[in-house]
Amino acid sequence: MQPKSQPIIHHIEIKRHHKWIIGSVSSLVIIALILNSVLLYFLYGQVELSYDELKSSIKQLQTETNSKFTELTDSVITTKQEILSLQTNISSLQTNFNQELNLLKASVGTDFSGVIENSIKSVVTIRTDVSQATGFIITKDGYIVTNAHVMEGASAAGIFTYDGKQHSVELIGYDTNLDIALLKISGTYEKLTLGNSNNVQIGEEVIAIGNPLGLQFSASQGIVSAVNREGTNGLNYYIQTDAALNPGNSGGPLINKEGKVIGINNFKIGGGESLGFALESNYIKEAVNNISQQNLNQALI
Repeated sequence: MQPKSQPIIHHIEIKRHHKWIIGSVSSLVIIALILNSVLLYFLYGQVELSYDELKSSIKQLQTETNSKFTELTDSVITTKQEILSLQTNISSLQTNFNQELNLLKASVGTDFSGVIENSIKSVVTIRTDVSQATGFIITKDGYIVTNAHVMEGASAAGIFTYDGKQHSVELIGYDTNLDIALLKISGTYEKLTLGNSNNVQIGEEVIAIGNPLGLQFSASQGIVSAVNREGTNGLNYYIQTDAALNPGNSGGPLINKEGKVIGINNFKIGGGESLGFALESNYIKEAVNNISQQNLNQALI
């Protein structure tokens, strides 16, 4: 039996220059990989840096945008306030202009037409079941002053404003010593302003507005004849005027050239001409505030 033949193994010897080529290629590959890694790392760093810069720029832009928006909002609010202030100033200037124009009308040729035109809208007719008289509005929300004797003995009363409308009336209170009653009607109205009766001068021109003998919203003109006259109550609180006063004028305003109330027409001396008397405006204010504080817990004027 013959022995099995052994496999023949061929040993291939890599030549030296082949080894060098393979080593060089491997080294180049490794170097390329390293360079590629370094490049990728550098590029990643650049991208990261750019991203951070972009985030910072966006954040700064947001901050600047918010700041600009806040400034714009503040500017809009300021502009709106300035517009409102300007409108208020224009309205005030228009009011002052109208007042000055009326004063000019009244002072030139003793023309009270402008004063009467503005004032008469705040005068009211008071009708009770026993008499008819006058009152005038002293607040925009409808508080009215008249003489207390106008309401004396009355069980029913109504008020007619200049526009011809009739209103139910509430009696707030009265001061019998100064002959002042405070009334109230609902609604919003133009009011008359009380002047300082300490500044009233003898000889200055005045008008009285009222309802003499049932003639509604009539005006009569005169001058101040005297001040601090004694009234039927024994008090020296009255302005004497030669402006015509007749039954129905009681409770109406005595108005100066500035359109301010300097007195409330109260009484006249019977048998004499041009002898009318009006309670001075400072005492009207005192009486009204006493009545309102007692009944409303507040001063009205």
